[in-house]
Amino acid sequence: ANGASTDHASKPLSLLHPNIPPMLSIGVITRGKYGRRLLDTITRRTEFTVSSADIPPTLPDFIDNPAPFVDNLDLDHSVLSSDLLITYSLNPDITPEIVKRAASAGAKAIIIPGGWARAGDPEEMKKISAQYGTRILVEDICCVIGGDTDPTINEFASVLGRPMLEMQVGDGKISDVKVLCGAPCGSTWWMAEHLKGVPVSEAPAWAGLLVQQYPCRAVRGTMGGIHLSAELHKQAVEDAIKKQITQ
Repeated sequence: ANGASTDHASKPLSLLHPNIPPMLSIGVITRGKYGRRLLDTITRRTEFTVSSADIPPTLPDFIDNPAPFVDNLDLDHSVLSSDLLITYSLNPDITPEIVKRAASAGAKAIIIPGGWARAGDPEEMKKISAQYGTRILVEDICCVIGGDTDPTINEFASVLGRPMLEMQVGDGKISDVKVLCGAPCGSTWWMAEHLKGVPVSEAPAWAGLLVQQYPCRAVRGTMGGIHLSAELHKQAVEDAIKKQITQ
């Protein structure tokens, strides 16, 4: 042997084992506090690779010419070209411009939290999606994501999205909670930790309260937002208890 060794450590698993798909790469655009929890959750709770770029928390009220404005933000191309971009730009003037750049850089799917009021013109988004073949998903809150038509979004939502739990019950109380899929902000794991020891009959209501205390950053005072998030977690707890009892 003349020293021709192969360095397995430097090769991704997917190259060594062709049947293991390469790990999803996620780019996150944060704005002030928004998006930081998502970054933390991806790092702590998943094996996805993640990169991020930050934009200023304070932006002008109106941005008439978004292209030069976005140029000045100097967003890293490697963030925009991730398999999935999640942008917390939360601004209807610059978000379509960011989305267009990500789509043309090769992003397969883009998630825009915060709803249409902050995402920009739906018609413009439709055009970008058609031009580049990129799935664009706009949601008020990220814990509703799941069961999409797009494989990239579904891969993300298999771990982060609509909450799904597994529970152990003993002596009429919750003894253990395993999070199979959790809210991208991390609230599901926090709730799971605090549900241990709670009587089974009270657990669903407690779940809803805990998620609202997290504190969830969804919009308050509307039927959507924080109330929907609480309802989804309550439902996830009910489903997990039912499954446990019928086993």
